[in-house]
Amino acid sequence: MKTRDKILLASLELFNERGERNTTTNHIAAHLAISPGNLYYHFRNKSDIIYEIFQEYEKLVDYYLVIPDDRPLTVADMTFYLESVFDGLWSYRFFHRDLEYLLDCDPRLRSDYRDFTNRCLAAMKTIFEKLAEAGIVQEQPEELREVMALNIWLVVTNWMAFLKTAHGSTGDEGLSLTALKQGIYQVLTLEMPYLMPEYRDEVLAIREKYRPVLPEQRDSVVA
Repeated sequence: MKTRDKILLASLELFNERGERNTTTNHIAAHLAISPGNLYYHFRNKSDIIYEIFQEYEKLVDYYLVIPDDRPLTVADMTFYLESVFDGLWSYRFFHRDLEYLLDCDPRLRSDYRDFTNRCLAAMKTIFEKLAEAGIVQEQPEELREVMALNIWLVVTNWMAFLKTAHGSTGDEGLSLTALKQGIYQVLTLEMPYLMPEYRDEVLAIREKYRPVLPEQRDSVVA
């Protein structure tokens, strides 16, 4: 593996574990047992590292949200989209933990993230359209599809923040991929009113797999 790729992987690992603000380029170089000069040969500063990591993240999500044009969508596709997006969110969790700060620090990132958001919203709107064509959800006017896409985007991108505040945790304390994917329960709940009757029980069963355990519920189980 090339040194440049090693720097990106190590940075992502450290950013996820410690937080971006608690990780310096010296930390990254030391983690890789390379000199700071070697790191700066590949990247001018930490902002350039973050920007390139984000580019990898958006490529991943764009890939996940590809919509097949040779067959109708299925309930399995709907689940795949949600699972994949939350997997990506977990793999790049540092970014959403400190999103506003990172966007404020880098105009390039702010502009690209806006375009990324718009692409994701457009993809989700198309997914609803294709699910309706497949007979899984009711036909919806374009305005409602736009609202649904936005509501789902807000749940996906803010679920991590909710977990941290609800559990009163810091860093990654109390955060896990399983807990993060409980956000899928919330997304499927938003979609339930629009499901065709013949798919309702199937989606309800899928949704139940992701039912969140909130702090008060967890404490009562332990007691």
